[in-house]
Amino acid sequence: MSDGDDDTTELSPESFDERLTEAEEALEAAETEADLDEVEATLDDIEADVEAADLPEPDDEDEEDPAEEIESRLSDLRDDLESQRGPYAEDAVETLDEAKSTITDTRWTEQGEGEIVAAVETFADEFNGVLDASVSVDGDGEEALTAAVDDAISAIEAADLDADEDAETIADLIEVADGLADGLDDAQEWDDLETREQLQVQGFYDVLGHYKDYPPELSALKEHEKRGNVEMIALAFESFQSDFMQEYCIEAFTRMNDDRAYETIEGQAKRRDKGVIKAIGKMAAEEGVEMLVDYVDTDSDPALQKVVFKALGEIGSEEATQPIANKLVTENDNVRSAAARALGLIGDTRAVEPLSDVVADDDVDSVRASAAWALRQIGTEDALEAAAGYADDRSFLVQREAELATEFLGDDVEAEATV
Repeated sequence: MSDGDDDTTELSPESFDERLTEAEEALEAAETEADLDEVEATLDDIEADVEAADLPEPDDEDEEDPAEEIESRLSDLRDDLESQRGPYAEDAVETLDEAKSTITDTRWTEQGEGEIVAAVETFADEFNGVLDASVSVDGDGEEALTAAVDDAISAIEAADLDADEDAETIADLIEVADGLADGLDDAQEWDDLETREQLQVQGFYDVLGHYKDYPPELSALKEHEKRGNVEMIALAFESFQSDFMQEYCIEAFTRMNDDRAYETIEGQAKRRDKGVIKAIGKMAAEEGVEMLVDYVDTDSDPALQKVVFKALGEIGSEEATQPIANKLVTENDNVRSAAARALGLIGDTRAVEPLSDVVADDDVDSVRASAAWALRQIGTEDALEAAAGYADDRSFLVQREAELATEFLGDDVEAEATV
């Protein structure tokens, strides 16, 4: 608030308007950072007084609100103040820091690698001319390029440039830094290439020899699958946007049964793609167990549960035993059946008791038959005896599993007798 005055007329809309006009004139006349600092302090005082003032409110909705008008004008003056400041040496440093990130975070083509070296070398020459420095590029790798940019940043900071006295030098440094940024933007990035160009560079089509069926991508995929080139199928999976081509890649992974493909398809599995989850099971990728166990409780999607259970069964991790066993009492009988069969594939003896309960108590014969099958797959004496006890069962399917379990028990007894 202005000096010492309790006179509320000093905090009237008219007085604020007058003070803002004076601040505007002072801003137009400002020549140094110190002048701008004084204007900023004035605006801070005005803002504090506005907050303390009891300004009149408009009588109706169509009338302008004095407080809003003053705050809007104050905001505009602050914007003008900021645009009038600088330039600062820190602006050049910020641009150079961003250039370093561009160099290291971008995947460049072979052509682009040459272009970014040229861009940094040009920058170094121009920078040395502005600041009388000795920045140079010692090599053509990323480390050498970023080291040159770091040297330039250090030189700027050591120069301790003043925004008023060295304004011209600072402006030239900003221009040179912007030139480097533009040079990097113009360099050829990997993403600038079309998908087919990227694949060509990486040797995807080399397996086709002198002939190419249409489309050549599918022919190349088939040949890579024959040769067991998982990395090339993975490259295609990541590159093609076609649903058909991605589905073919998933099917190829499934047929190849190679867990090296897991990292490539993990992202799709996290989106609960059933085909990908099936492939993870076929390749017995233990890396996927934790993720798949999280899907066991997706009761709203029984189809997903069935695929997940089978995949976990094929992987054979006992980590999944208890979560799947919990689903032996779920409402959906197809899910119960799939859970039982998955436990049989896993082969964990801890599942013998809950599976035996299913054979004894479940209301659906197909679920009971799946549990009996699972017991037979586990194959211990306890498991086989539990299944064999249903030779006279009402369900032919359960009877058949009991007969097979009995045969296995008989074979075991004969083997022991022979020994």
